[in-house]
Amino acid sequence: MTRTALIAAMMTMTAPAIAQTAAAPSTPTPAPAPAGQMTQAQVAAFNQAVTDFTAGQTAQQGGDNAGALAKYETALPAIRTAVQSQPANIDNVGFLANALYAAAAASGAQQQLDKTLAYYEESAPHWRKVVAAKPADAVSRDILAGILVQLGNAKLSKQDKAGADPLYAEALTLSRKSVAEKAADPVAKNLLLSALIGASQTSADAKVKEEAVTTAKAMLTDGSVDAVNKPSAQALTGTPAA
Repeated sequence: MTRTALIAAMMTMTAPAIAQTAAAPSTPTPAPAPAGQMTQAQVAAFNQAVTDFTAGQTAQQGGDNAGALAKYETALPAIRTAVQSQPANIDNVGFLANALYAAAAASGAQQQLDKTLAYYEESAPHWRKVVAAKPADAVSRDILAGILVQLGNAKLSKQDKAGADPLYAEALTLSRKSVAEKAADPVAKNLLLSALIGASQTSADAKVKEEAVTTAKAMLTDGSVDAVNKPSAQALTGTPAA
């Protein structure tokens, strides 16, 4: 995948409403600031971070990605401090994951690819914790899978197949679960397809490529393949571009 194609994929994933790859999560409601383990100044900073994050969401939804990113980057230090103070507080972990993901979205919309990837990289461990704590939370699961695919694509664009393969494999596990829960959902199907397309280029398992080709053919036939996956699906199956 070229850098230009990667930017295009990032921008599709990081529209102002946070994501198109998965349903956008509602604005998180963080737990009360953990005053018992934070200074008064840190508590005040955390509360201000909630305000700044909300302002960033408003700006992002209005198309002001530069303004949104500035608000998110102002909010992030205090949210990180809260999570460092109480790493088991899943509400605050989720808040940090959402804030980093929103910052990645605002960066991606401005074609700041390196910054987008850095935010994805930082957010992934927090999303893993959220998904592990809330296995029925399909939105968080799909967001994590989408992030892993994008991180895999970034490594693959540098020919780092060994680094990309475990990311795609993890994304496959998550996206297969979502498709099992909602087999007719085109968003879930395209998320699985994107993971299969990536894994078909890195996995030594021939069955992965077979599954990728079969899935791509079926989705090209029924018209459920999205605009981002379509060129790769056509190339994978030898289907001429329309």
